[in-house]
Amino acid sequence: MQALLESLRTIVGDDGVLTDAHDLVTYEKGWRYGAGRAAAAVRPATPQAVADVLAACHKAGVRVQPMGANTGLVGASNPDASGAMVVLSLERLSRTIDVQPVDGVALVDAGVTLSALNEALAPHGLMFPIDLGADPQLGGMIATNTGGSRLVRYGDVRANLLGLEVALADGTLVSRLTRLRKDNTGLDLKQLFVGTSGLFGVITRAVVRVTPRPRQRVATLACARDGEAVLQLLATLQAHVGELLTAYEVVSKEALGAVLRHGSYERNPFQGEPPAYAVLIELSTALAPEVLHLDAALEHTLGLHLEGPHSGGIDDVLVGRADDFWHLRHQVSESLREEGAVIGLDLSVPRSRLAEFTEVIRARLAAEFPGVRVADFGHWGDGGTHLNLVHDRALGGADPAGFKARLQTLVYDLCVGSFDGSYSAEHCVGPHNLAAYQRHTSDTVKAVCSALRDTLDPQRRLGTFDLG
Repeated sequence: MQALLESLRTIVGDDGVLTDAHDLVTYEKGWRYGAGRAAAAVRPATPQAVADVLAACHKAGVRVQPMGANTGLVGASNPDASGAMVVLSLERLSRTIDVQPVDGVALVDAGVTLSALNEALAPHGLMFPIDLGADPQLGGMIATNTGGSRLVRYGDVRANLLGLEVALADGTLVSRLTRLRKDNTGLDLKQLFVGTSGLFGVITRAVVRVTPRPRQRVATLACARDGEAVLQLLATLQAHVGELLTAYEVVSKEALGAVLRHGSYERNPFQGEPPAYAVLIELSTALAPEVLHLDAALEHTLGLHLEGPHSGGIDDVLVGRADDFWHLRHQVSESLREEGAVIGLDLSVPRSRLAEFTEVIRARLAAEFPGVRVADFGHWGDGGTHLNLVHDRALGGADPAGFKARLQTLVYDLCVGSFDGSYSAEHCVGPHNLAAYQRHTSDTVKAVCSALRDTLDPQRRLGTFDLG
């Protein structure tokens, strides 16, 4: 190890290799889940340096844990407990943001953060359309295929990725940094590295599609009596405003109550009790108001719905500032943590079954885990729901880990087995949900993943887990 560290210092400089326990804390613990011990954290600043670090570790037989901004929620960016892994942090690989406005693309180093990219795009009237509460690095976003609040309009990272450069476990640098939107010449190699948590290779640079920043944005908050009313309103909006619908966020009464009790929202926007579901509807467009008046489009569409056969499911439509409504939505997670212990599950099911799924989960938990409350919110426009299970820590008894595992198993089995859903809608696979992957992934898919890794990383030098 000492010889390896000296070699790594030669590659990245003395300040690029951290070994003191105090310095390593940041690299050993995840944002919510995941913790381990590292032998060192190495911080290369160029793609070639990333490749050289991997080659040196490969030659020494030392495993490597790639790390972006460490904002993931499944424990996939942290070392194991052995103290023998090298954490490869991409925080200094952030020099390149090359914007090509005519092509509508940007060439970006993997360590560039989402906020830094959008800051560079703003003078060109452009943006990278993945909207998240955290500020991840682009490499981590690609490795986990992040989605976000505006996926219903723009798609996930996979849909906005054109080219990629990746360093393999042995230090081989594979570059396919194409700006082409149309390229049907065989295997789309970049897709092997999207959503595989860095197990197949370390992303060093990417070419991403960027879009015009909206000139207009309007939002409203609709008060729905139940989940079916939420879905009926969504159908109306998609039929009449189509591609103008940027976000369709749904917050349950239980989650709203936590925000009103613990959040910093200045006033209660509801008359008395919050509704069963509050629906944050956002429309946006790059068209100027003289071409399309967005407020009028939203008002007209909501009027059609309220005059139609499903109007009884909507009790009120609140007018206000879009930023205020988003502020309420973004305070849900923090507010719920003030209510007790929270097990956050990131799920998706077909949109048509979201209401039924939520009610079935509520009934099953009430029967089998009394004292556990469901406080759900999420992206119903794309079928995603954040199912937050709030409970008193004492309910875990002497075996809190087992308590959590039983809850997860019940929910995941219902989601995947009975509703054709996914146990990980946005946050990919990592140690936190690896048991669900093993349980719900077919042997054929596992075998394909194992065969790919045998080619790309046969000695299993990257990461702390396997998809085979």
